Amino acid sequence: MRILFLGDVMGRAGRRAISETLPQLRQDWRLDFVVVNGENASNGMGLSDDHAKLLFEAGADVVTLGDHAFDQKSMLSYIEGEPRIIRPVNYAKTAPGRGAGLFSDRRGRKVLVCQVLGQVFMKRPFDDPFSAVDQVLRRHPMGGQAQAIIVDVHCEATSEKMGMGHFCDGRASLVVGTHTHVPTADTQILPGGTAFQSDAGMCGDYLSVIGMEKTEPMRRFVTGMTKTRFTPADGDATLSGVFVETDDRTGRAVQVRMVRNGGRLQQAAP
Repeated sequence: MRILFLGDVMGRAGRRAISETLPQLRQDWRLDFVVVNGENASNGMGLSDDHAKLLFEAGADVVTLGDHAFDQKSMLSYIEGEPRIIRPVNYAKTAPGRGAGLFSDRRGRKVLVCQVLGQVFMKRPFDDPFSAVDQVLRRHPMGGQAQAIIVDVHCEATSEKMGMGHFCDGRASLVVGTHTHVPTADTQILPGGTAFQSDAGMCGDYLSVIGMEKTEPMRRFVTGMTKTRFTPADGDATLSGVFVETDDRTGRAVQVRMVRNGGRLQQAAP
């Protein structure tokens, strides 16, 4: 199975890049399944129902969220009727939606998608991410009901993301980090057959400070004072993420590549 995972969609620039580019990428790269992290798609803070629909129309099969899952109030009700949106599995037990789901590609093959929030350096405590993921993977052993398993690890610390990668090695097809908006150069297949990258990066304008127009963040770093709100940068966006090809029988990754398409970080296609 040929799978594309795209990192955090950042504001209008990221949405525009997804809309204009993803439909052609699905065709050119012969993609079977696409997962997009959309938690910053609406003005950099959360995902609205309208913007979720836009991501699906562009070719996303599943959209994951993160710690800003419900910053846009419309998501509180919309997620209940849209199973293709996945919020963190270790979020509050009373939160709407679900943290994992089993989906079909266009040939009927099953893909399990799960998202989990980390604990290290996050602003508020969440339930233990490792036990939460373990429960999901125990119910869906790789090579069983699901032909591929994708785990989105949404957290600050690269060490925690790496820990999750090794924890899931041999139990997931792809473990990929999101949240920090900067792509890492550690793309690899772990010994048990799990593809891993510490952070997928963002789908947004990289002439910025992690997707925000750079003037206000720089002012705060230099002076320690706030003048205006952060505003998402709106220049040419790069689609950042990971491409992985899996073995349908075992669920293991057979190849994995970093993806940087368009914008300032253009890279060759998989």
